[in-house]
Amino acid sequence: MALRREPHVLVVGGSDSSGGAGIARDVETISSIGVRTCLAVTAVTVQTHEAVMDIRHLQPGLVADQMRAALQANEVAAIKIGMLATAEIIAAAAAVLRENPQVPAILDPVLASTSGRALLEAGAIAAMKRDLVPLCCLVTPNLVELALLIGAKQAVDEDEAVWQGQELLAAGAQAILIKGGHAKGLRSTDILLHSGQEPIRFDAPRLAVSMRGTGCMLASAIAAHLANARSLEDSVGEGKRFVFEQLQRNSTE
Repeated sequence: MALRREPHVLVVGGSDSSGGAGIARDVETISSIGVRTCLAVTAVTVQTHEAVMDIRHLQPGLVADQMRAALQANEVAAIKIGMLATAEIIAAAAAVLRENPQVPAILDPVLASTSGRALLEAGAIAAMKRDLVPLCCLVTPNLVELALLIGAKQAVDEDEAVWQGQELLAAGAQAILIKGGHAKGLRSTDILLHSGQEPIRFDAPRLAVSMRGTGCMLASAIAAHLANARSLEDSVGEGKRFVFEQLQRNSTE
């Protein structure tokens, strides 16, 4: 079938019944860039745009089986990982990544919802850092997630954020995109870090608008461009531009 030969992004993450984040936002983003998706659902959530009311985790083996089936069925050119929920699901996803080292994986380390509900069990952060982060070609934490991943307080300025990012690189990460959405100032700057290279900054005006799912959107857009054989740096730049344009459109509606 011709469909099988088209590049796909395998999306691994949780559902969002409101449609504002999670797999719904991932599929929407990747499809708008012209890339097909396949899925491995890790959790089913009951939520609105304001709150998460319930979360049901899937069995780790079922998550891994979904990933393997998607990889067998399609030409998967990139993997985007979002909500993983438990240490056991992290281990299951990591096992599949180790079986498929040729496929680049982007990890958006989803630790909590916008409303503050924990989306990763306490104690699973260490498993994510140890077992999954080193297998991904890019990790995309915001300032809160970056601090939690290295066990520190949230960075108060760009220099401290870069230092924290380099701590995560030293722990085994291949590359990190530190998202600047939680920072202050007139510009929103995301910083791409590679070991032994100078930081690369992606800058845009900070818009006075709030929108759910921007973290999902950014990681998904990067994965879609990687699937289209763009370089990591180009994919990050295009992903940043995509999110800015979506925010800009949202601010005028």
